[in-house]
Formats: sequence, structure tokens, C-alpha cells
Amino acid sequence: MLELRQVTKRYRGIAVVQEVSFRIAAGEVLGYLGPNGAGKSTTVKMVTGLIEPTHGEILFNGRGIHDDLVGYRARLGYVPEEAQVYTHLSGLEYLQLVGRLRGMPEKVIESKARSLLSLFGLQHALEAPIQDYSKGMKQRVLLSAALIHNPDLIIFDEPLSGLDAITSRLFKDLLVVLKREGKAVLYISHVLEVVEQVCDRVIILANGRVLADAPPQQLIQMSALPSLERVFAQLVQQKDTSTVAEDLFSVMQESYV
Repeated sequence: MLELRQVTKRYRGIAVVQEVSFRIAAGEVLGYLGPNGAGKSTTVKMVTGLIEPTHGEILFNGRGIHDDLVGYRARLGYVPEEAQVYTHLSGLEYLQLVGRLRGMPEKVIESKARSLLSLFGLQHALEAPIQDYSKGMKQRVLLSAALIHNPDLIIFDEPLSGLDAITSRLFKDLLVVLKREGKAVLYISHVLEVVEQVCDRVIILANGRVLADAPPQQLIQMSALPSLERVFAQLVQQKDTSTVAEDLFSVMQESYV
């Protein structure tokens, strides 16, 4: 469904994404992991069509996404990392706006918007301005906005941010349904325990390059490490966090002279 072929993005001659290639098939959840500054956000901007690659191709169903960007975006759902919404609108008004931008019929927008918000536990706040919403409530509005037009490809960028335990569980169950129904999902998260549970494959990125692309359990078995978190730390050469924690506590204990 979605394919990246040798995608590179340079800013002032510096490559922030370098020759990244991967495919997401229908019914597949692909985890896209990396430390801060690895190139994940730049990749997402290219996949959503906000910026173009310096080199390489991004294809949706075999066709370049920029050949028909409007048509491609009509089949794309996206939950951004930051909840940037029009805070003067209510949750219902925001979904109505999104539905109209997607070209959906008014009756369908009204029905689906109310249903989605209610299913995400926001029926009591349909008419309240988003500026009065908590972070988790805003995140549920963004999830609703990503789903309202029944997209084929969905990008979730840190989707669990601000969600309570019950809604997080609902989201994980939703991923199972999306996979079963043939949706392609690109899942970006720092919560590696969840990634290990829900993703069919994971890509680990560092310094703009792909270091690994395999099912989580295969990476764990190949590296003989106990968890995806440990595999990730080893591949990106992350510092031993337990040692850093001890050093932080030592600094805390330092006496004033």
C-alpha cells in the first residue's frame, strides 16, 4: 500500500533522512522507532505530503503521492504528535470542519462525528470549546478526526499521549480491528512495551538511517536480549540509563560549599 524507496531529505546539504526504504501492506501495523532527532518527524512530513524528498520516491498503491496529493490525503488519516487544534471550536465543530474538508456529506459528518466522540467518552463535552479540554480529551478528538473519513492508511504519532489507562486499552483494541479490516498503520511511539505488543514489524532509525527492519520478536531473538527496549538501546547506542540515574542522584546529594 505505502512504499518508500531510497528516500533522502537534506536541509542545506545535511541529510536528516538517508536512503530510507520500507513498505506497509494492507492489514499491517509498522512501528517506526528512533531517538529524538533520528529523522522520524521528517519522514512523517514527507509521507503526509507536507514536504518532498530530496531524493527517492514515496508511493501509495504504486503511484507517487504527489501525482495526486489531494486524492492521496483523502485516503490518509493522521494523528500528529502535538494536539494542534482550533481551540475556539467545540469537539463537534472541529470534526464537522474536518469532515467538510474531506468532502463528506453533511448528514454523514453529523452522524459519524457524534458517534465517534461518544465512543471516545466525550459525549458530555460535544459542545464545549476545545480550549477547556484536557490533553487526553484533545487527543481523543484527534483520533476521531483521523478516523472519520474511513482512511486506508493511518499514521499515529505518539497516539497514547495524555490518554488514560482505559482509553489506552481501547486504542490498542482499535489497532487490532484496524489491522483485521485491512488498514495500513504507521505507528510512531517511544512506549516500546506497547510497540512490542501491537506491531507486526518495527523499523529502528538512528541518524536518519534504518538500522533494523523486522518483527519485534525476531529482533529480540536475534539479539538474545529480553525486550524490544533493550534491543533499541543497543542498536542506537543509548547510554546505560541505570548508570546515568545513579550519577543524577549523586549530583542531587552534592553539598553546597
